[in-house]
Amino acid sequence: MAAEDQPDPDAPAGGAEVSAKLFGTWEIGEIDYDDPSTERYITVTPVAHTAGRHASKQFKKSQVSIVERFINRLMQTEENTGKKQQSLNYVRDAFDIINERTEENPVQVLVTAVENAAPREETVRLKYGGISVPKAVDVAPQRRVDQALKFLAEGVQNASFKTATSVEEAIARQLIGGANYDVQTYAISQKEEKERVAAAAR
Repeated sequence: MAAEDQPDPDAPAGGAEVSAKLFGTWEIGEIDYDDPSTERYITVTPVAHTAGRHASKQFKKSQVSIVERFINRLMQTEENTGKKQQSLNYVRDAFDIINERTEENPVQVLVTAVENAAPREETVRLKYGGISVPKAVDVAPQRRVDQALKFLAEGVQNASFKTATSVEEAIARQLIGGANYDVQTYAISQKEEKERVAAAAR
């Protein structure tokens, strides 16, 4: 057999390009980022459960998939604490709803929602003598992503707790509203409020 006829040992079996998908369904290879400041802190991987392998390493959370970080945020309530599999199932079902309504990749919708809900300014308290004065400061990119995930999870909690709205429906509404920059969405309204207060404290 001639050298040029030898099969490439690095080529995937079957001759087709193999790429892992999130939940076995959603492509993660072509995600668009509109905000360059947060791009390196929004990681997309096909793994939705890493068993906390980055938990003890400082600043390593940015290497965890943004989908898993959102799932972990959903668990941080009294009712859902520690229920990782339940929260994962909620997000999986919500992604199906998002795809049905928008005909878009729900992973892309989540990334866009996080970018849109990330506040750019917030206030801190500075003490001059015995007086506290609010001062506007820029928000670090990693904190921007943390805050966006917090707002999205709080929006889901507020919309689904003790209401007729299912958790899957609440997640889908929050992510679609965040991706569309709908100011009626909890996450976007919280971001706007933070920036409004910061603008007044400049």
